[in-house]
Amino acid sequence: MQRLMIGLTLRGGQIAPAITAGPDLPLAQMVVGQSPEAVAALLPRIFGLCRVAQGAAARLALGLPGVIDPAELAREVLREHLLLLLATLPPLLALSPLPVSLAAPAAALFGPARALPRGLEDFSAWLRAGSGAAPVLSALSVRFAPGVAVTGALPTSNDAYAMARVAVENTPAGRQAAHPLLQSVAATGGRGPLWRALGMLADAEAALAGALPAPRLLPDGTAVVAAARGAYALILRTTPTDQIAAPGGALEQSLASLPADLVALAPLVVALHDPCLPVDLHEARDA
Repeated sequence: MQRLMIGLTLRGGQIAPAITAGPDLPLAQMVVGQSPEAVAALLPRIFGLCRVAQGAAARLALGLPGVIDPAELAREVLREHLLLLLATLPPLLALSPLPVSLAAPAAALFGPARALPRGLEDFSAWLRAGSGAAPVLSALSVRFAPGVAVTGALPTSNDAYAMARVAVENTPAGRQAAHPLLQSVAATGGRGPLWRALGMLADAEAALAGALPAPRLLPDGTAVVAAARGAYALILRTTPTDQIAAPGGALEQSLASLPADLVALAPLVVALHDPCLPVDLHEARDA
């Protein structure tokens, strides 16, 4: 994919999203005749986000020697979550950007506790304290009532879905769906914007603890590497965005459950899915 194009129309007072993808890049023409080393170096430059994960997947898929550093992958995931939660999302919520500290990421995200609460009662207390990313989560809980911009329980991404361009919850929230707080929020308010933001926080916590899934090579030669937006699968290649934007996928379901009078929040819903490519979001004529 080169670009996502999302058109929003109204049907019966609800938003009806139409998600299409721009033409694929002519990768075959770009890599034919190149050495494996050259291809592994080229791919992270073409697909600019999550370069460490892209490069690791390429080297693993091509059978190239060299150590894949889990700590470097974790730092990339952590950096992406920090930037989205503390710098990108606040202006979309009419908030000032929050301090982004790569030197003290746990404090920047969670405040003095340096950890994500595990139960709803502790989560409510954390929101009231207003430390770390709490102002962003508080604003999301106000902007999106329970059941708004939610998805159904899509299949969680796993190796069986690695190369399938189908509707799969290939996101940080899907990866961390077993976290007790995410389970409680999903049960009370659905898999909506608050659940997705909490998934990024839980994923950041896993990155800090060195608990992200390890890169792996499947029997068919597919490399699977955890990245900030989900799991990259590379024979050459399926991305998290392919599955998030699939027909009936997480992005389409979330936008479809956004009431028409909240259409101005559509960019925020898209940002919480964090596509790894540019997005053209427009309202169809006379919508």
